[in-house]
Amino acid sequence: MNLVLTVLEIVAPVFLLAATGFGWRKFGLDYPVEFVTRLAMTIAVPCLIFTALMQTEIDPAALSAMTLASLLAYALMGVLSAGLILVAGIDRRTFLAPTIFGNTGNLGLPLALFAFGDVGLGYGVVIFAIMAVLSFTIGIRLVSDHASILRVLREPMVWATLLGALFLWQGWQTPGWLTNSLSLAGQLAIPLMLFTLGVAVARLTPRGVGRAVLLSLAKLVIGISAGVAAGWALGLEPVAFAVIVLQMATPVGVSSYLLAERFRADADAVAGYVVISTLISVLALPVLLYFLL
Repeated sequence: MNLVLTVLEIVAPVFLLAATGFGWRKFGLDYPVEFVTRLAMTIAVPCLIFTALMQTEIDPAALSAMTLASLLAYALMGVLSAGLILVAGIDRRTFLAPTIFGNTGNLGLPLALFAFGDVGLGYGVVIFAIMAVLSFTIGIRLVSDHASILRVLREPMVWATLLGALFLWQGWQTPGWLTNSLSLAGQLAIPLMLFTLGVAVARLTPRGVGRAVLLSLAKLVIGISAGVAAGWALGLEPVAFAVIVLQMATPVGVSSYLLAERFRADADAVAGYVVISTLISVLALPVLLYFLL
């Protein structure tokens, strides 16, 4: 019973904030998703990534192992997801990238923080940063064969990751006043992402529910399998192992819908995939956390 209550204490803030955003939209209140998303991805999230890496107390060797495990996990996700898309006979441009890349930011980071504290957040940031780089390079090419992968060089999250890794490696620290400012800006990231997740899901209309349910369940199984395999292969310690499994099991991110819309894939089908996989995660992730804690 105590473990069940612990899981509820972890997931309740995450899903309550997302549900608040969902209700905000359903009541017809204004919420500029594009502006808030840009604010989060340009300022808040890069600050969170940089300060989390710079201030982490995780051993650099453990972070290196997590980096390798994340790359391996995404490689496995790619192979298994491609196989799923091929067997299902559905459009690669529409469904492959959403199946590979989960919502490791809006959902994964808060769960890692609430479940495993600052150490969990540090590991979660590594996975999220790698996902962001892969998503803005390989992910874009999967959705559009003509998109330039050089756009990754314009993403603040990439530079925040590189700078954070450099400061961690060298043992550098920014001046106190700057660290406090960056930390304060980074604290915006998690509540903003959760609230925006709820608003964005409320704006989407499910289509092809049956297919979306099957794909969502398959994505969940593939994600957990890839996380477990990568964690075992790299011999990750228990918290790192739990975080990578949790992050790889996250549902389809709203960013997948935005990319589909931008590059003229079937955005309506991706919207249904986002909604259904997010709803399934409300039930699946607490159960997963129960076994990981």
